[in-house]
Amino acid sequence: MMVPGNRLISWTALAGAGGAALWAVQPGLLPVAAVLCGLLALAAAADAWRGRRAVATVAVTVPGDARATVDRPAALELTVQAGVDLVRIAALWPGAATPEQEILSVHPPADGSAGRVQWPYTMHRRGVSSLTLLRVEVDSPWGLWAFRRDITVACRMRGYPNMIPEQKGLAAIFLNRGLVGVHAQRQVGKGREVEKLREYLPGDSYEDIHWKTTAKRARPITKVFQVERVQEVYLVMDVSRLSARPAPALNDLETADADRTQLERFITAAMVLGAVAQRQGDLFGVMAFDERVRAFVRAGHGRQHYSACRDAVYALEPGAGNPDFGEAFTFLRLRLRRRAMLFFLTSLDDPVLAEGFINNVGIIARRHLVMVNMLPAPGVGPVFQGTDVETADDVYLRLAGHLVWNDLRELELRLRQRGVSMAMAANERLCPQLVSQYIGARQRQLL
Repeated sequence: MMVPGNRLISWTALAGAGGAALWAVQPGLLPVAAVLCGLLALAAAADAWRGRRAVATVAVTVPGDARATVDRPAALELTVQAGVDLVRIAALWPGAATPEQEILSVHPPADGSAGRVQWPYTMHRRGVSSLTLLRVEVDSPWGLWAFRRDITVACRMRGYPNMIPEQKGLAAIFLNRGLVGVHAQRQVGKGREVEKLREYLPGDSYEDIHWKTTAKRARPITKVFQVERVQEVYLVMDVSRLSARPAPALNDLETADADRTQLERFITAAMVLGAVAQRQGDLFGVMAFDERVRAFVRAGHGRQHYSACRDAVYALEPGAGNPDFGEAFTFLRLRLRRRAMLFFLTSLDDPVLAEGFINNVGIIARRHLVMVNMLPAPGVGPVFQGTDVETADDVYLRLAGHLVWNDLRELELRLRQRGVSMAMAANERLCPQLVSQYIGARQRQLL
């Protein structure tokens, strides 16, 4: 595409006005004015030819993946090669990203080699977006024309959850010196892994006697247990229709967004719990399901594994159907061979879903340690909790919320009878509650 530059417009106006003035003052000078305009036209044509060749030398490449954290500054790295002094670049940015400047001015290396430049931008939504088109513009050698050319690119722009607002409430855990060094830590329980066998000593519990070895040796033999140092921790999130409920911002570090859902909280909680488990030396895995299993990463350890867990869940969106708890529990029962901690993030204030969870949780509750956490819907709580009511409608809303809260309390008791713990958390307390449950279960050796 070729567009006239400001210099060409100014010279054309000047030549036209000058020629008109000469013709008005002295009609005999009209051929001179025509010659001047012709020279200007020839200069413009020559400059256009040279500019067209210049824009053809421009080459811009972008990386295949660009990673950024939501609401945190990031930069897109461009590689620019051109035979001109100045290149202006514009991009068809996706709606989830906002550049710091709409048009980026780049001065390529003078020797014609490729140079790299950073284009600052900010992601506003979690998920995957695509950058598909760049438009470059160069000036002709004499500045009479501006030539533009579209360059097709393929860049996946990934927006990862912002963990900083959640880590603000867990600063002590994420300090680099918080878990380093030798320090005493009280462990409750004797563990479950058998370390060795020894002869019976007075005071040993009868349940610790190894009866087969006792029968072979004709004297009491006792099992000695060791505390498990490496445990498997899984965060299982429900990404069905109820995960699309709105979730307000946490604090001033998180921008207000009317489209933020409970699923955003679930994904952030998974990343926070994974980071804590990494620091504790445990193995961490994630799973997401609705009517089927949407994502599963087996428990592991290390920076690459943490990145794999993050990439598996960061782009998930709420589904339209109900969760299939039977399918999810059967999947876990078949995949997990070791006893593990399973932290479920779901919504059980729907009586039908709650009944389905209770009827199927026995598939895994007898083998694994299951803990359920949920974000109740707005208004769910004791009738006399919160601000004072002002209208009659507020009274009925408060009573309806109390009935739902009472049903959830009864559900908690029913799950406890099956060996499953359940807790409700406020929006800003979800991550601290998960970490507290994990640290408590680890110290008490509940596995």
